[in-house]
Amino acid sequence: MDSKEQIIREFEVQTVPLSPETHRQLADILVRFELEKGEIFLREGEICKYYSIVAQGMIRLFYNKGGRDLTEHFSYEKGMFVSLESYFRQIPSYLIIEALEPTIIYSLPHDKFQSLIRVNREVEHMYCKMLENSLIESQQKADACRFETARERYHRLATEHPEVVKRAPLIHIASRLGMTPETLSRVRAGLL
Repeated sequence: MDSKEQIIREFEVQTVPLSPETHRQLADILVRFELEKGEIFLREGEICKYYSIVAQGMIRLFYNKGGRDLTEHFSYEKGMFVSLESYFRQIPSYLIIEALEPTIIYSLPHDKFQSLIRVNREVEHMYCKMLENSLIESQQKADACRFETARERYHRLATEHPEVVKRAPLIHIASRLGMTPETLSRVRAGLL
């Protein structure tokens, strides 16, 4: 998945069908980025200017709290990501976006995307679907933290996102699941 046409098709698969003209308009504004392992795509305090999808590789969104970095989200091939509040309000982000592997992403620039939303009903509908998907994902994460055991949270991640379990460092997986690395080790060993 590494051409603008393929990327727009993936946005389409995850949101709403698009006409060939809308497909072309979106492909025209896409920006391609290549990130090295460990490279920061968005720093804390910067304004998020892109709604992105991973073509190849893996990224994580995290924040710093009390001297520790806490993982909020992972995205890998075909996964969309954004620092939501920063992107929507164009305010400084508290989230940091880092490449965990050599990564290629394609991004919709905020200003150009917003301009298309104002004049193209299909893009507006796509945007609504992107927001809906983000809200549902946030709600599911919050519910998992409130209602699921450590074992259940790990099992859900392993089932729904096996690539994260295979490719992401265990310390980041533990952080994403709201547990210590020691608890994650016990869960993985079947002791919890």
